[in-house]
Amino acid sequence: MNDLNIGEKISQFRKKQNLSIRNLAKLANVTPSLLSQIERGLSNPSVNSLKSIASSLNVPLFTFFISEVNKKDLIVRGNNRKKVILPGSDNVIYEVLAPEITDNLEFAIMNLAPNTSSCNEPIHHNGYEIAYILEGEVNLYLDDEKFTLYKDDSVKVPIGTNHRWENTSNNESKVIFAVVL
Repeated sequence: MNDLNIGEKISQFRKKQNLSIRNLAKLANVTPSLLSQIERGLSNPSVNSLKSIASSLNVPLFTFFISEVNKKDLIVRGNNRKKVILPGSDNVIYEVLAPEITDNLEFAIMNLAPNTSSCNEPIHHNGYEIAYILEGEVNLYLDDEKFTLYKDDSVKVPIGTNHRWENTSNNESKVIFAVVL
């Protein structure tokens, strides 16, 4: 993976949306000084801070982790997908399916190792998520309800719905999903 400058990407999105550091910090519930240090590369943000900043900027979290893709490359070969492993989540691997991340679409395969959850705390998006179970069996928690989904099932997660994925089986599960912001 190329050298990433997460802070620079945050700064670009912030400026594109005409937000001051103070305004974005307030929206993301972080201090302006921390946000300034992150943008200048002097501090590394926590995963929770990054999720909050991404949500406040209405951009997919993946945006901060993927280097620029050559726009001439419109085909993503199965053996050449970018993989994203969030810190502390070694058992959940995301394979990015689109050749580039756009401002309003996240398209990936989530590989859940046996007996793994996609996150510790439920998350929500400022857009809706559509998912399709490629392999295995997963539990999907939507707010306070639990649903078991099997291979070939699909679901639409409404905007703002707290959710998390869980694989309680002894086999890997794969979920293809798109988040449309």
